Amino acid sequence: MKKRNKMETIDIHAHFYPESYLNLIAEEGAQFGVSCSFQNLDGPVINVEGVKTPALERRYYDLETRLASMDEQGVNIHALSLTQPMVYWASDDLSRRLSEAYNDACIVAHEHYPERLLGLAILPMQNPKMAMEELKRVASQTGIRGIYMATRILDKELSDPMFFPIYEAIEHMGLTIFLHPVKVVDPHRLKQFYLTNLIGNPTESAIAASHLIFGKVLDRFSKLTFCLPHAGGTFPYLIGRITHGWGVREECRHLKIPPVEYLRRFYYDTITHSQPALEYLISLVGPDRVVLGSDFCFDMSYVRPVEIVTEHAGLNESDQSLILNGNAKRLLGI
Repeated sequence: MKKRNKMETIDIHAHFYPESYLNLIAEEGAQFGVSCSFQNLDGPVINVEGVKTPALERRYYDLETRLASMDEQGVNIHALSLTQPMVYWASDDLSRRLSEAYNDACIVAHEHYPERLLGLAILPMQNPKMAMEELKRVASQTGIRGIYMATRILDKELSDPMFFPIYEAIEHMGLTIFLHPVKVVDPHRLKQFYLTNLIGNPTESAIAASHLIFGKVLDRFSKLTFCLPHAGGTFPYLIGRITHGWGVREECRHLKIPPVEYLRRFYYDTITHSQPALEYLISLVGPDRVVLGSDFCFDMSYVRPVEIVTEHAGLNESDQSLILNGNAKRLLGI
């Protein structure tokens, strides 16, 4: 593989668990059903209402270990993001402090490694007033280059009007919203065989995208950009059915243009685990709407994320450049 220059490969789907965030969960989370134990020698374990994460290896929270792994993968920049359990499960006050702990850790990471690490801020969205205050606090920090958000906030869909003032502020700031599932639809049915992740996560992206379209969020905020994880989940593969439903169902006809016309209002990462699926996605939305992602560093992640792009026979050099860095630079304001 040709040696790439600095900032030429940007991974927009790279998870980060700062020690300050983990410590706060360990100290105060149990009363809200979430705890963190440091007893496992392999790393911290988060317990969410009885469901435990694997032990979190050092790459999740130790920056130097992360950078060494990035170097081995050929990735120049990580856009750091939180994931399960995020912050919405806690009381408003603890949710605010968890958000602050995470966001401040991203800011410090960028200060230490300004050419390698950027942050996607988390907001206590279940309390819009607090979310707005935290957004205003961190948005001017050079290390914060986007907003990270769940595909739903507790029992509220992203089309709920309570979030509109926050969307308006994010749009005005020119920031991108990067989505990721936390709780999935019908989790009891998906409990076996890791289906909560294998099927639940991709399904959540399709539900969230559909609410943003049919809830007219994308119409109301015409310059607001969303990035969908896991290559959009099932959404790109259901768009024909969704669009057909718009044409024949009364419940959908409030939308003036067909849903398929909204495909390019979203960006999509490369995490398909299938080259034909990635090829279909690119043919559907265009290479200028696809960004490099790895899911670092879960077992469901790409170990060699850059090669997923550089070794794809259907991508020319220009398309590869867009996916590896050009599109992400636009989303992250680099």
